Amino acid sequence: MAEVKKLTQTQLVKEIATATGISNKQAKAVLDKYVEIAIAQTKKVGLCVLPGIGRLKKVERKARTGRNPATGATIKIPAKKVVKLTLAKSLKDAIVPAPKPKAPKKKA
Repeated sequence: MAEVKKLTQTQLVKEIATATGISNKQAKAVLDKYVEIAIAQTKKVGLCVLPGIGRLKKVERKARTGRNPATGATIKIPAKKVVKLTLAKSLKDAIVPAPKPKAPKKKA
C-alpha cells in the first residue's frame, strides 16, 4: 500500500497564500488568528462554530468507574472537562458520501 502523506502546517499555509494571493507570512498570521479565536471563544462561551468544519464544544464528563486492562482492577475515573469536535454534515458528506437509501422490496 502506498504511503499516505499528511498535509503539514507549512503546506497548508502555502495553499492558503497561493489561493488568496497573499504572502506566506500573512497566511500564517491568518491561520494563527483563526486558531486563537477558536480557543478564546471555546474557553469563554463553551462553544465555537467553525464554519464549514464543525463545532468545538467544552463538555464536562462525570466521574465514573473503569477497569485497568492490564490487571482487571476497578478504578475510579475523576470528573473532568474535555473539548469535543462535532463535524458539520456538509463536511462529512463531502468526505464520505451518505449511502443511498435502498428501494423497498416488492411483494410478489
